[in-house]
Amino acid sequence: MNLLEMNRVKKSFGGLEVIHDISLQVGEGEIVSIIGPSGSGKSTLLRCATMLETMDSGELVYLGEQAAWNDKNGRTVYGDSQTLKKIRQNYGLVFQNFNLFPHFSVLKNIMDAPLTVQKRNKAEVRETAMELLRKMGLEDKADAYPCQLSGGQQQRVAIARALALNPKILFFDEPTSALDPELTGEVLKVIKSLADLHIAMVIVTHEMAFARDISDRVIFMADGVIVEEGTPEEVFASSNERTQSFLGRYGEMLK
Repeated sequence: MNLLEMNRVKKSFGGLEVIHDISLQVGEGEIVSIIGPSGSGKSTLLRCATMLETMDSGELVYLGEQAAWNDKNGRTVYGDSQTLKKIRQNYGLVFQNFNLFPHFSVLKNIMDAPLTVQKRNKAEVRETAMELLRKMGLEDKADAYPCQLSGGQQQRVAIARALALNPKILFFDEPTSALDPELTGEVLKVIKSLADLHIAMVIVTHEMAFARDISDRVIFMADGVIVEEGTPEEVFASSNERTQSFLGRYGEMLK
């Protein structure tokens, strides 16, 4: 069974269709990177997958359970609030700009959703949070506040916060785009280490070498459509003119 299915998705903003009839599936433990030029619809697709944006038409399914489907007029309708709350337990999202609560300590940022949303035992959640901080190399920052951390440290806290919900699939929306170049490597190293946990990941990224090295499958998007998808070897050696043109900009990075 696929963890995620998106079927025939369309999305417009102000009459401009930014996603044109896209279908996407993600299997258990699969790592999928989505690459493409700015404005190609990558982040919008991720926001539709995580229900931060509502689709105009299309179907959204998690673990066989429908979150959204088309009505008789071909417009998307969503499940009731209880169904969507249950479905949201299946995934976590790491944003470009961290989105940590500035008035919460690092530890409280990680513990908040498992306690308030999942109603889990506080002692168990604290133990999990501290273990995640150890994994991130941030055990000594538990009582610090986001403003006291570097961008790379904040993004690692954001990753720990997403993992604390025990998701089956993690979405990353350009996780290094807000970081200085010297901090990018530490975050990419952490994301690579998550592959050992066998959590499915969908990663929108402009780090081409990273996408090539970590992915089971790479999707190249342009102008709101999937131009090409396949293994990293297939996509990065593609003879497709549009794919070649895009990847040519990253020639030095891919050597």
